Formats: sequence, C-alpha cells, structure tokens
Amino acid sequence: MARGNAVVPAMEMTKWFDTNYHFIVPELSPDLKFTYASHKAVVEYKEAKEHGIETVPVLVGPVSYLLLSKPAKGVDKSFSPLSLLGKIIPIYKEVLAELKAAGATWVQFDEPTLVLDLESHQLKAFIDAYEQLEETLSGISVILETYFADLPADAYKMVTSLKAVSAIGLDLVRGEKTLELIKNLGFPSDKYLFAGVVDGKNIWANDLEASLEMLKTLESIVGKEKLMVSTSCSLMHTAVDLLNETKLADEIKSWLAFAAQKILEVNALANALAGEKDGELFSANSAAQESRKSSARVNDEAVQEAASALRGSDHRRATPVTARLEAQQRKLNLPMLPTTTIGSFPQTMDVRRLRREYKTNKITEEEYVEAIKEEIKKVVKIQEELDIDVLVHGEPERNDMVEYFGEQLKGFAFTVNGWVQSYGSRCVKPPIIYGDVSRPNPMTVFWSKAAQSITTRPMKGMLTGPVTILNWSFVRNDQPRSETCYQIALAIKNEVEDLEACGIQVIQIDEAALREGLPLRKSEQALYLDWAVHSFRIANCGVKDTTQIHTHMCYSNFNDIIHSIIDMDADVITIENSRSNEKLLSVFREGVKYGAGIGPGVYDIHSPRIPATEEIADRINQVLAVLERNVVWVNPDCGLKTRKYSEVKPALTNMVAAAKLLRTELASAK
Repeated sequence: MARGNAVVPAMEMTKWFDTNYHFIVPELSPDLKFTYASHKAVVEYKEAKEHGIETVPVLVGPVSYLLLSKPAKGVDKSFSPLSLLGKIIPIYKEVLAELKAAGATWVQFDEPTLVLDLESHQLKAFIDAYEQLEETLSGISVILETYFADLPADAYKMVTSLKAVSAIGLDLVRGEKTLELIKNLGFPSDKYLFAGVVDGKNIWANDLEASLEMLKTLESIVGKEKLMVSTSCSLMHTAVDLLNETKLADEIKSWLAFAAQKILEVNALANALAGEKDGELFSANSAAQESRKSSARVNDEAVQEAASALRGSDHRRATPVTARLEAQQRKLNLPMLPTTTIGSFPQTMDVRRLRREYKTNKITEEEYVEAIKEEIKKVVKIQEELDIDVLVHGEPERNDMVEYFGEQLKGFAFTVNGWVQSYGSRCVKPPIIYGDVSRPNPMTVFWSKAAQSITTRPMKGMLTGPVTILNWSFVRNDQPRSETCYQIALAIKNEVEDLEACGIQVIQIDEAALREGLPLRKSEQALYLDWAVHSFRIANCGVKDTTQIHTHMCYSNFNDIIHSIIDMDADVITIENSRSNEKLLSVFREGVKYGAGIGPGVYDIHSPRIPATEEIADRINQVLAVLERNVVWVNPDCGLKTRKYSEVKPALTNMVAAAKLLRTELASAK
C-alpha cells in the first residue's frame, strides 16, 4: 500500500489536514466489501489493561474516513465514497462490540472533517452514522473529537444534538471563535465538553492564567461536573519531552512545553479549576511569559523595520514569464523535455557517518569539506553519465531541508531529541522559531559554487522557501505567522541574490509545504495565500531575467490553489503527480492556462519500485496531452534522499531514456 512493488504502484499519500503528518488515501469503489481485518485497537487496549492502565481507544470516525477517501482507479470520478456509509457501519459495530467485551467504557471517534465547510448532505451523514451506531454504543461513553479549527455553526448544532455522543472535544486554541460559539449557542446539559485549551500542535508553554480564565467562563456555561480540561488535538504533532533537551538555553526552555509538559499543564489547569491552584507553578509560568515578551533573543528592531518596509509592493519580476523563459533558453540551451531531479541524492550510511563525525569533532573541518566535495563529485558524475540536463549537487551536507537552513539563521533554536512523526517510520526534527529571523552569512553559496565548478551543465542552487521553512517549523505564536514568513523571505532573498552573483543560473526555491498551511475554512484561505505567495515572490524578485527560478511542491492536493501557484510567478514548477494518479493534470484538462515551465513528477520516489521506460513515457504523454511541449520538464516526484543508489540509477536511466524517446518521436512528427 505505502511503498508499492514491482507490479502494483504505491497508493496516494497526502497531508493530514494542515499538519506535516501524512496518511495513505483510501481508494474505494461502489462494489467494495469491507471486512474487519486489523484488531489493533482491541489488542492495544487489552495490553494496556493488563498493565493496570485504563485507556480510551481512539478510532477515526466513519464519516471522516469516507470523506477523506477517494474513488479507486478506474472508478467514475462522480462516485462518492460517502455512499458506502451503510457498508462500513457494520464493521464499526464489530469493533465496538469487541472493545465493549474487553471492558472498554469510553471510546473516542476522531471526526476532524467537521471543521471543514461541509455541505448539508455531508452533515446529515454524521446524523445517520451515529444513529445507526446508537444501539451498539449502549453502555459505552463516546467522545466525538474535533480539532485544528472551530466548528461551523451548523456543524456545532448537529454535533451537540447527537444522542449517541456523550462528550464533544473542541479545539479552543486554533478554534479562535469556539468560545463565542458556545456562549451564543449554549452547550447540552447531558454532554461533557473536552475543552482543548492546551495547544497540541505547537511547543510553546501554555499561558496558564489566560487558559484558567477561559475555563472558568466555560464552566459557567457547561457546569463544573461536565467540563474536562484537554489538549487541542493529539500530542503526536509535538515533541515528546523537554527533559531530553540538554543543549537549549535555559531561557528558551522556560518558554516551551513538549508533550510530557503539556500533560502537566492539563493537570495543573484541572487542579486550579477544582480550587487546588499551584501558586508557585502559575507564578513561574507568568514570569516566563513576560520574559519572552521582552527578551533580546526575540526582538531585532532592524529585522522588524525591514519586514514592515515590504508593504506597498507586490514584488513581482518586471518581465512576464514567457519572455523570461525565452531569455533563459537562449542562455541555457536546453533540449525539448529537459530532465532534472528535485534536489537530494541518496543519503548513504557513509554520508550520515561523515556528518556525525564532523558534528562530534572526530574529523576536522578540512577533512569534512574535502569528503563532502568528493561526494558531490560522485553525484555530478552519475548525473552526467545518465545525461541529465540540469544537475543538482545532491545535498550531502544537509541533514534536513528545513533544519539545515534554520541552523544558519538567527531566531531559530534546535532540539536534540525533538522528533515528530511525518509518515511510517520517518520522523523529522522541526526547528523552533522563537525570535526575529535574519541571515548572518551565506548558507549554500560555497557548496553550489563548488558543484558548478566541476561541470559545464547548469547546476541548480537548492534552497527551501520561506513558506515551507515556516510551515515545517514550530513557529512563534506571539506575532502573526505572516510577519515571521516575511522575515524568512528577506533572508532567502539575500541567499538567492548571492547565488546569482557567483554564477548559478538556475535556482530552486522549494515550497513543498505551501498547500499544507492553507487554513481549513474557505473564508480564511485567501488571506493566507496572499501573504504566502507574496513571500515567495519577495525571495526571488531581484534576479535577472536570465536566472531561472524553479520551485517544487509535493504530496498535497494542489488543484484548488492552482491560480495561487500560477501567481507565484516561478519560471518552472516541479510538482508531485504520479502517486495521485495524475490528479494535477485534471485542472489543465479543464482549461486552466499555465505559461511557465512545469514538471509533473513522472515516477514515485517514496516507493522502491523502478518504473519501466515505457511507463514513464506514457506518463509524459499524458502530460503532453494537456500542456505545450515547450514548457514540460521531466523529473521524479520528489528528492531522492530516502532511496538507495541501486534504485535511483535504473529509475533515472529509464526516465532519461523516456525523455529521449519522446524527443525523437516529437521531432519526427513535425
């Protein structure tokens, strides 16, 4: 399912709402028969119980499961997975019966799709689902959990009326209108409110006094016995324990709370609400909040002034993209269907060991630099032998596409053990943006210049864009995210212009996480897209027409923001396409005009499967059916960091062969 094999391609993987966690999208069809296959929820409940721990099993709710699914390949796109509700409910009944038999008294259903702008028939599906489950749920208390935004009023009214539901979980951190919603519409006296006042998605210490005041307000509406203190969402989106961090400055640590500390915050708030306030803890918390506001670590007046000065211009390059592409082609002289890769090459054990030895002072800086240069030479040679047109240096010096840049920017802090799951066994260690951001020194120029010096082919300068750095970090919550993003954009702008000055003609500014930061509610999306796209343009608006700006996006649904992607005004965009079954191409079939270069990924790098030349050629032909040949690029879906050379070399060989095959066919068809 996740990786695919020699016969079956991997399933589509996309982001869980606006987080950096990925899930595999279920593929459903009208004749599908659901069966109760995995007993994981029951097995884990029993295991905990054997150790004397009573837990609340958590299941993805039936309606959210179906709303997050898609029609399987070959199924008419008009098919609605929600029509399978009657088929899936019996499976939920089996699971619930087994949990009840095992002794479970509470069960949590996660129904996060309730925070979206749902249509009336979708809301009715929740009523139908929980009415059908009502008899089975007799004897079990049900928490219906929502998160990442506030509920629309119609969804709130529907949820609070469900008879089978005993408790409702609401996000009062990101759901900024939730408190007013409860005040205006009230709360049912027969249900518990799980009040998510402790942020489960970020790492900042809770303002305990402010949260306590909110809880007291809720208590006056809900009642003392019906109010439960909770986190805003699962703690899987934050790091585990601040006690594991020995290298963070004490002042910065005083501003933070990881998962273990957030549990203590929940307990402290619950105790305070019950009249057992820990005065010493609350005083220390208030002192830390004040320290953060006035700290010299946080505030940089020059950076704030530079960001403020950005207002009043939309920072567009003066020449239209079509004219820029012509100027770039005259300089780069690339063939039709130019080939490239997205950035990283396999991070072998030797490369990881090299960085580790340098970090622990087991080798000198000189030894490290020479070894990295040798690795870059190897990667360049491989690409030249494969006859790839626009090269990359492989990024052997980089640990992570965000952490690497954050380590060289002011205003960032880094953990030693702050790992967060991204998908499967892959975890990331997000940087912490605690203060105003600036770039003290060039970050990539040395390596890009060294790589370009050993080849006559264009070498891409590789940068992570401001929006992705923002969205893949733990971001300060004491100013608007847009302000922080503009500060990062100015830092990346300096880097872009330094790369251009040293002779790099193609510069890629990855914005893999642009879609990820899109607010869940449609009414809030235009504002986000405005400042996010503006930030990208700030980063590259100062380059010459002959400097080609690329960007890359992956593993999200981009169709609904295609016009904002066009508005980024990049010269070339490479974008995930293969795993999502060419979903991206549908927008061009529907008439969206795109004049810049575009490289819809022709094979899925998250699978070890090696696609045949003919398969890749078929994918390129699907692209050529909806896009002009002179704007199409040929590239993988994403970077090659997680793959082995035994997979990368044959896959890229076939990719280049497919591009050459089609060049010949197109030339002969003239």
